[in-house]
Amino acid sequence: MSSAPDRGRAPLALRYGDVIVLAAALPVFALADLPLVGYAALAVAWFAQHAVLALAEARAGEALARGDRRLALGIVGGATLARLWLVTGTILGVGLLGDREDGLAAAVLAFILVTIHLGCLAFTKLLYPEPPPEGS
Repeated sequence: MSSAPDRGRAPLALRYGDVIVLAAALPVFALADLPLVGYAALAVAWFAQHAVLALAEARAGEALARGDRRLALGIVGGATLARLWLVTGTILGVGLLGDREDGLAAAVLAFILVTIHLGCLAFTKLLYPEPPPEGS
């Protein structure tokens, strides 16, 4: 019996720490009378970028299983750019179409979520490494 963690399966709280922080931010925004338009716009964009990430990971995994590393890299790169533009475009849009405070609130929340997301990703990869591919 091994005391090592289940390889590749990090706890949900670690895999989705950013989503937990996003949910916890709603009462903070409401109680502190912060712009809820900025929160709502960024929340929609954040869930959309998570959907793009999940789709890209699945497609890249399929490409790697077929041995097509170029395609997998292209999928990951394209998805990363799409996610970046999705979130930053939302911040810009809500700031231009709404009040400037809406855009600022969305930008600050995005900064926090990106930081949490990258930290959780780093801990997930460090503590729960993916098993090596079969045959290597």
